[in-house]
Amino acid sequence: MSALVELVERLRESRGFLHKRDISQVLSRLPQSAQSVAIGDDCAAIPDGDGYMLFAIEGLVSDFVRTMPWFAGYSGVMVNVSDIYAMGGRPIAVVDALWSGNAHDARDVLAGMAAASAAYGVPIVGGHSNVRSDGAQLAVAIVGRARMLLTSFDARPGDALVMAVDLRGKFEEPYPFWNASVDAPEGRARADFELLPALAEDGLCDAAKDISMAGALGTALMLLECSDVGARIDLDALPRPADVDIERWLTAFPSFGFVLSVRRQHIDEVCARFASRSLACAVIGEVNASREVVIERGSERALLWNLRDEPFIGAR
Repeated sequence: MSALVELVERLRESRGFLHKRDISQVLSRLPQSAQSVAIGDDCAAIPDGDGYMLFAIEGLVSDFVRTMPWFAGYSGVMVNVSDIYAMGGRPIAVVDALWSGNAHDARDVLAGMAAASAAYGVPIVGGHSNVRSDGAQLAVAIVGRARMLLTSFDARPGDALVMAVDLRGKFEEPYPFWNASVDAPEGRARADFELLPALAEDGLCDAAKDISMAGALGTALMLLECSDVGARIDLDALPRPADVDIERWLTAFPSFGFVLSVRRQHIDEVCARFASRSLACAVIGEVNASREVVIERGSERALLWNLRDEPFIGAR
């Protein structure tokens, strides 16, 4: 068995992949939606006048909230903000639901949320709290608005798969979170995110997804499944920090990271816009009609997923 095939097997059994596969069990039990963007995207998108209202929610795993309460609070806001921008929108406000054993335990979570609220310029306008719970849990919801959408359902055969990521960070040990946000200069994180709605509004891209706990490959897989396509992806083309092992990077969840499907005529302009903000950006593969996701490294090739026979998140 080749090293690449062994890597694929470990990725398929990784926590991020398994959590995303669990989504299919939920989606299969939901009624068909009449909204303009099918369920399976980063946000719900509701047509509203000359644009769309965007809604999203994220839950934080309890062990993360217990062991890193400040960063869990910060991340609860950050990941929701990223979801809104991934859809070509701009965030308006967030609310939260926080459970903790006492008010003291809730303090650090709320401080982290307040720090992220200031960093991204997104107010916390309400929520729910319980400081007499038998466990620590956090969920954060967000509302935003988009003039033009970036969705997971518009990748087309012939598009370039592009990865954009902020490499100016570090891992929050022992978790796979690549944090390029907390220590960023004031205003930088929000200004970087503004690239996404600008790409949508300028007609340079209409398909994107932010890199989540499933890492760059798992995120690409979700995008491709939603669009009913496949792709060839070159692992050596993925932007990554020089001192980070490729397998760890493939399971990383960056504070700023996106996979985009870009028409060939727009590649140079899209990459130049990210480069103008000192963000790493590269073509990592090509979309095709096969519904197979194949990864390559050097002379090795391996099938990551056959979407014809096996759903990943079960997006319809």
